[in-house]
Amino acid sequence: MVSFHISVTLSFYIFLGLFCLNSEAAVNFLNANCPSAGTTTYTRNSTYQRNLNFILSSLQSNSTVESGFYNLEVGQDPSDIVYGLFLCRGDVTQDICQECVNTAAGEIVLLCPDQKTAVIFYDECTIRYSDRSFFSQWKMEFVLYTFNTGNVSTPDGFMALLENTTKGIAGQAANDQSGRKFATEEADFNSFPKLYTLAQCTTDLSVSSCYNCLQTAVSLLPICCLGKPGGRVMLQSCNIRYELYPFYRITAEPQDKKSIWIPLGASLSVTLGLALFSAGGFFIWRRRNFQEDKEISQEVQLLDLVEGRFRNEHTSEDSSGEKGAGSQKLIPSFQLHILHAATNHFSDENKLGKGGFGPVYKGTLADGQEIAVKRLSRTSHQGLVEFKNEVMSIARLQHRNLVRLLGCCLEKNEKLLVYEFMPNRSLDVFLFDPSMAAQLSWQKRFNIIKGIARGIMYLHEDSRLRIIHRDLKASNVLLDHEMNPKISDFGMARIFDGDQNQANTSRLVGTRGYMAPEYAREGLFSIKSDVFSFGVLLLEIISGKKNNGFHVSEHGESLLTFAWKLWSKGQGMELLDLHLAQSCVAVEVLKCINIGLLCVQEDPAVRPSLTSVIVILESETIRLPRPTVPAFFVGRVIEEPTQPTSNDIICSVNDVTISKLSPR
Repeated sequence: MVSFHISVTLSFYIFLGLFCLNSEAAVNFLNANCPSAGTTTYTRNSTYQRNLNFILSSLQSNSTVESGFYNLEVGQDPSDIVYGLFLCRGDVTQDICQECVNTAAGEIVLLCPDQKTAVIFYDECTIRYSDRSFFSQWKMEFVLYTFNTGNVSTPDGFMALLENTTKGIAGQAANDQSGRKFATEEADFNSFPKLYTLAQCTTDLSVSSCYNCLQTAVSLLPICCLGKPGGRVMLQSCNIRYELYPFYRITAEPQDKKSIWIPLGASLSVTLGLALFSAGGFFIWRRRNFQEDKEISQEVQLLDLVEGRFRNEHTSEDSSGEKGAGSQKLIPSFQLHILHAATNHFSDENKLGKGGFGPVYKGTLADGQEIAVKRLSRTSHQGLVEFKNEVMSIARLQHRNLVRLLGCCLEKNEKLLVYEFMPNRSLDVFLFDPSMAAQLSWQKRFNIIKGIARGIMYLHEDSRLRIIHRDLKASNVLLDHEMNPKISDFGMARIFDGDQNQANTSRLVGTRGYMAPEYAREGLFSIKSDVFSFGVLLLEIISGKKNNGFHVSEHGESLLTFAWKLWSKGQGMELLDLHLAQSCVAVEVLKCINIGLLCVQEDPAVRPSLTSVIVILESETIRLPRPTVPAFFVGRVIEEPTQPTSNDIICSVNDVTISKLSPR
């Protein structure tokens, strides 16, 4: 009986291991980094694009190499040379490596269209390319970090264990005799579960470069992940990760330890094998069925919403006393063939850009009306939940500073949202392009600031539903033909019930650099989270500079820090975009800087409401309080992240929107 009990237990764990490995078959997207400067783009159908296509094709065809790493350069003319590589995680199988590289090669050009330099991170692999050589070297150009939102009970002891283990594993990876520059290590500490760690470099780095890169990553762990039970830091040439569970493939035990199976007899082994095989098949089938059922149920809800059968739970009165429409039809439905015709079958010529959930196309209906069609990417990690969220959030909203949703389409696996067309595209197009910025005079910028404030105030105070946008930034502010601002992209918005004014989430969404500190660190969000984002955006409008990637020194000083230092010295006007020197009104500029700094205060209670902001903007007599040191008052090189497969917080750089996070 003892032998039988042991074998059943071992069989269960073997089955569990096989089941878990099966669940890893689908690769997990983390983040894509696409520099946004106009000088980094290439012309379509150019020699550079042809070389890039060859690079990506070559990476895919070599994705089964035993080392899990491959790099090459293509091109003759210096202006057309492309350098590219892929790196697969050191423990994944060749099949998973191939699947990841194939997926990443297709996605990177969609997420970073026309960019000469880009990198895409998956849990299982990384692809990187550039017009400048980066082989055999590492630089602190980009940092992606993720961390679990829980906390360990004794952080000091845990972080000491983590520091010792990760420093050791950095040396192991750098000196890896196999040449893979990869290592894993487990450690035990008192009451904690076992600590699992992983470190890896691209194999083209020297021992010293790999070690230095990993030591830099280790030094960032206390900054991003203090007291967190799981986290990772990814630089472009190395990465380090830790968890309290085995997230990598653990090397099999020696063969002689499996001899416990021998006394059981062949018939029992066959019986157990068949039972486990059947059980495994059932659970895998059930899991897939459950996922399909979940998708179908979400789509049914969306169709109900479109056809007017969906009953909204939120029926609170708005400022005019009008109640939610309940089972009224909320949004018209467009037929797919009409949108195909309007957008020239979603041609590249009609493509306006790419949002958080997929590309956006310009279209013209048969009556001449111009529209913008957002097409949810079929490979998007957002899925139907965010699509439905955007429909529900904006369907009933009517305000001159919010983009108007005209309808949607759900046909043949397509999920499309149809908006009014904004001829002047988005605010970032003008604000951060030196050749366009001069078109935004101070008066236009001041009107844009006031319009954005009115739109957010409507969401917070005056609409039927209290809505927290959670992703307010320059690229989500569209401009009509008269340069009036209209807030867009409600896929990440959150509806509050009744008198609710704060919530907590383990699923962070938004864009790092615009996130309030309490949201980025603890998942707490409220109307004051949007106020913080508004403050960052306000300072960007005044300065013409992006908070993400803003550097005035080698220490990576942020725009918020720079603005406050100038303000505290009485030199606030030095923050002003040089294009505004002739058109600005100094009193208005200084008032806006003061408001912006108040909005980005560390304590949410100190930040003004948008109602107060509008009153201040319209008044010439209100005396403003003096702002104190803003949030994130540190020199920094960390920028942002995007998505693991757990309670992880993922941030990203260069306005890459954080994507879906699922609980572990």
